[in-house]
Amino acid sequence: MSEFIRIITHARRFKSAVKDLGIEQLEEIKNKLDKIMEDRLEEEAEEEKKNAERIAKINKYKEMLEADGIGLSELQEAEAGNIRKRTPRKPKYEIWNESGERITWTGQGRMPNIFKARLEEGESMDTFLIED
Repeated sequence: MSEFIRIITHARRFKSAVKDLGIEQLEEIKNKLDKIMEDRLEEEAEEEKKNAERIAKINKYKEMLEADGIGLSELQEAEAGNIRKRTPRKPKYEIWNESGERITWTGQGRMPNIFKARLEEGESMDTFLIED
């Protein structure tokens, strides 16, 4: 594709590339190029319209915040303050592996492989319940 662009952006190369084409073929190429340019201009105009609408909405929201006496920094601080990490769940099941390590599971998420293996051997999940 870069070779194509190199040819059409250089007048002499472009003239040399189309020297064997007739007037009808050149007119057809011109019409197709005009259509591409029209489409591109429409797309850019639509994009500019969307950006203008977005900027207008942003300005409207800024004015609303200013009318209520709220600054943008206050809004950002309030947003950052609301983020809380959820407290970890207490484990519901426990099992001891061969090396004497205690493995726990809350009952949510992926089941540890050691639990899966013991279930496949026929044990019940109730045997691993942690008594409160």
